[in-house]
Amino acid sequence: MKQVNESTNHIERMRIDKWLWAARFFKTRSLAKTAIEGGKVHHLSDRVKVSKEVYIGLELTIQQGSDKKTVIIQGLSNQRGPAPTAQLLYEETAVSIARRELLASQRKLDNLAKPDHRPNKKDRRQIHKFKQSHDEQWTYP
Repeated sequence: MKQVNESTNHIERMRIDKWLWAARFFKTRSLAKTAIEGGKVHHLSDRVKVSKEVYIGLELTIQQGSDKKTVIIQGLSNQRGPAPTAQLLYEETAVSIARRELLASQRKLDNLAKPDHRPNKKDRRQIHKFKQSHDEQWTYP
């Protein structure tokens, strides 16, 4: 288990938007508030409100872009500190890490399947010819 800064231990509860900001999930509290209101933060598969109070041991699911992280709160802090300190405020679950790594590898493989270049005029003619020849087979009377 990670060690949390002693100055953060006296807090028992705080607002979720402030915690997300302090844990560096969002750059500003207003961005955290917008994400919460947009349904990007869940607790036990339920959307949370901006005023929800979080406490140590609470499990949250946070979606940022295509990444979805499941974290357990390990500490609370009123101040936004450096990134190494902010990472002590939560612990990502092993299932969440594995899922994110799997999705990242799938995105990399999807990028490999793309063509190396845009089709030129000759390639486009061949594509149109191919499509027309196959569209005639599938036309219905």
